[in-house]
Amino acid sequence: MAEILFLHHALGLTGGQRDFAEGLRKAGHAVHTPDLYGGKVFDTLEAGIAHGRALGFEALLEDGVAAAEGLPAELVYVGYSLGVLPAQRLAQTRAGARGAVFLEAFVPPSEFGGWPAGVPAQVHGMDEDPIFAGEGDLDAARAFVEATPEAELFLYPGKAHLWADPGLPTYDRAAAALLTERVLAFLDGLSPTGG
Repeated sequence: MAEILFLHHALGLTGGQRDFAEGLRKAGHAVHTPDLYGGKVFDTLEAGIAHGRALGFEALLEDGVAAAEGLPAELVYVGYSLGVLPAQRLAQTRAGARGAVFLEAFVPPSEFGGWPAGVPAQVHGMDEDPIFAGEGDLDAARAFVEATPEAELFLYPGKAHLWADPGLPTYDRAAAALLTERVLAFLDGLSPTGG
């Protein structure tokens, strides 16, 4: 069993994000799902990003990092799109990370110092997603995987963003099922902690 901190995408902690976390719980994992938007959810990426901008992306990053306070050190950090930023920062800067999963976003590890030795990671995204592939995340992920033996990159054919959230029109059932299978295998493969 892994203990997971799951950080949601720019539309908020939507029903689809809750469903994804619940799927991890049903597989036997403990999942914490902080709501960085205070209960607000949005129907479009544009509206969600506008809300995030109004709150301040740096403030959201800090709130995401603060969500780990009081939780064990030995967490797996799962970030979805906007949630990747705090998840990645935590995985890189908070001692004890067991692993990290980054969905549909990734920044160069140099943004937060460097990748900690021995921490496994997965990055998932669509190969023609205009955000993931078109804004540099895919290039950063490829360089990361090339330099990090414990890291894997999984690409899925398509042009959608937020395609693994079952509550959105961009949902791709087949790709999302494969993503979930790979994430669960990753979590099951993590070495157990001492307690």
